[in-house]
Amino acid sequence: QVQLVESGGGSVEAGGSLKLSCAASGITFVYYVMGWFRQAPGKERELVAGISAGGSRTYYVESVKGRFTISRDNAKNTVYLQMNSLKSEDTAVYYCAADGRANAWGDSRSREWDHWGKGTQVTVSS
Repeated sequence: QVQLVESGGGSVEAGGSLKLSCAASGITFVYYVMGWFRQAPGKERELVAGISAGGSRTYYVESVKGRFTISRDNAKNTVYLQMNSLKSEDTAVYYCAADGRANAWGDSRSREWDHWGKGTQVTVSS
């Protein structure tokens, strides 16, 4: 019923760019906080970026500030993650997540988020 479908992952050379998309269905998208998490082998899942329901508030983990941009188009029920100046340490599976709490956009606790996509692999070669 609830579906979050990521797309746009792939392989890119260090310094390159990639744009991820997440199309949502089965939820009232305009009322949901959206986020992007990532998990690399041997590491904990971390919140990379979050955005409030209206799009006015954002969060970025320190390691991606100035390089990544999260945005949303509520008319298209889609959230995006623009990734620039990619580094090898950005290599991970990236997951789209949705949550009904208004303040969840900065919540790094993955277990608190309501809905998840299946993930998309991003590989950055150096």
